[in-house]
Amino acid sequence: MSKPIRVVGAVFYDGQRFLACRKKPGKPLEGHWEFPGGKIEPGETPQQALAREIHEELNLKAEVGAKVATTTYEYAFGTIELTTFYCTLADGNLCLTDHDEAKWVTPAEAASLNWAPADIPAVEAIASSHS
Repeated sequence: MSKPIRVVGAVFYDGQRFLACRKKPGKPLEGHWEFPGGKIEPGETPQQALAREIHEELNLKAEVGAKVATTTYEYAFGTIELTTFYCTLADGNLCLTDHDEAKWVTPAEAASLNWAPADIPAVEAIASSHS
């Protein structure tokens, strides 16, 4: 297994639904749903990386909270270590750059989406803790 690429994902949860984003065509994992986020850059904490990525990808200001899950998954393009965090929307208007669709889904609705494999454990953790 290659050295994992460390990435972070944001779980915006309003008590009933959470935000899911679909990767746009031409991107790795195109058409798969995921929690928005991205790579941790050198010198950043996971929380700093997530706040930066949410601003870059969604034009939103996020307050990063508690960890949801950490998953390691080996894709054809490399091994990803994904850590997801609950986030609170602090400010901004949603503007997609990396995704072609975003929607708020209940845990039950999320079960019918085609999730990126590394994101599935977090989806399951949310569903089991909020059912």
